[in-house]
Amino acid sequence: MYECVIVGGGIAGLQAAIQLGRYEHHVAIIDNGGGRSSLCRRYHNLLGWPDGISGQAIREAGRKQATSLGVEFIDSSVHSVRRQAEHFVIETESTTFEAKRLLLATGISDRIPPFPSLYPMLGKHVFLCPDCDGYEVRGQDTIVIGSGQAGANLSLALTYWKPNLTYINHEQQPLSPEVEQKLASKNILVVHEKVETILHDEETFQGVMLQDGTVHSAPKAFLAMGGAKVESDLAKQLGVERLENHHIVVNPRTKETNVKHVWAVGDVTVHSQLLSIAMGDGAQAAIWIHKSLLHERT
Repeated sequence: MYECVIVGGGIAGLQAAIQLGRYEHHVAIIDNGGGRSSLCRRYHNLLGWPDGISGQAIREAGRKQATSLGVEFIDSSVHSVRRQAEHFVIETESTTFEAKRLLLATGISDRIPPFPSLYPMLGKHVFLCPDCDGYEVRGQDTIVIGSGQAGANLSLALTYWKPNLTYINHEQQPLSPEVEQKLASKNILVVHEKVETILHDEETFQGVMLQDGTVHSAPKAFLAMGGAKVESDLAKQLGVERLENHHIVVNPRTKETNVKHVWAVGDVTVHSQLLSIAMGDGAQAAIWIHKSLLHERT
């Protein structure tokens, strides 16, 4: 039996695993290789990396570090979790595991328009989060590819960095007259038309061609399709408290949920969705998981 199983091997899960490994606890991470950090080609807002670093590079380094501390990695997806007496039973596609403590670091799945050419540009020229990457488009021509209100909200948020903005309402979801007026007052060009093609040169974004043949050129883009999936279904199975948007509610100090011995960290919880904050969440949860395990020994 593991002392702790971590579901999700993204940034928050890896940081928790490293801290728990340094306590010499018997820990496993179950990870299917997905998640936001696996998509991002460049994080620019991290201490010590002024030129940026890819999410994959961080994950590979974190996995190597955690492995050196005795953390086990199980490459699989978790389908169900349940409490059995004083421990948890975690079922994957092919195996069942048991753990005294459970840490959910399952993240969010973003809804990205169905253009494969976008993926190599994520974090370099195409972005998702204005708090993470708004700085990258300051004063530049920028296209927001979005859907309805989600795209409008992001476009308005980006005006802080004073880019020349065009909002392509790709799914042509209706906007209220009030929102249209706000966008116009900020000199945001709004186009209600589907994107036909992403214009690019290898991994460099150049613009979009719409279904009506119109071309809009820009060196940068943001995506705001709305409808991101908060991956908290496992938490629901355990009776963990969630908000209406399915984010997990945790104790702000310990990161423990309302269900004893179940913790949650990273973007699946109610927090600001920055990589550095996910790291802090993971370390903080690990400290309190350690305290919990120590208390059990006394």
